[in-house]
Amino acid sequence: MARFATGNTDEALDLVQDAMFGFVRHYTDRPEDEWNVLFYSILRSRITDWYRRTFVRKRVLSWSSRANDCENEEDPVQDVPDTATLNPFEDIQRHEEAAALEKAIHMLPLRQQQAFLLRVWEEMDVKQTAFVMGCSEGSVKTHYSRAVHTLRGLLEDFRS
Repeated sequence: MARFATGNTDEALDLVQDAMFGFVRHYTDRPEDEWNVLFYSILRSRITDWYRRTFVRKRVLSWSSRANDCENEEDPVQDVPDTATLNPFEDIQRHEEAAALEKAIHMLPLRQQQAFLLRVWEEMDVKQTAFVMGCSEGSVKTHYSRAVHTLRGLLEDFRS
């Protein structure tokens, strides 16, 4: 969820780590069945804070190219060949599908991204998702429905 929101793996890992520290600091005494929902609530808050800081940082540093230096660096590990792949055609197709899904998710508004990722990837129910997102269950259903509808349209070429 953080990686889709930030578009940067390092930033996302920092947000997740910060959310974990916040969770451990404040909620370890809570019942274990509440941990998942509480953690994602903290993470959503950290993502919102990150958006605010990024907006201000871009405005302040717009005169300097330093803000974009880190985003243009390439990961040398990506160039290492994968020796575990059995069928290169399936691997290419899977990679294209994953890239298309990731691009489509990035195109969604933030609230739809969050609703979709929490419901589908994190397998939360509507009530848990509403708690994490800080909105009503009806809003979760609306955001999720719009996200699914948009993703179906954007990924029509990959449907079997």
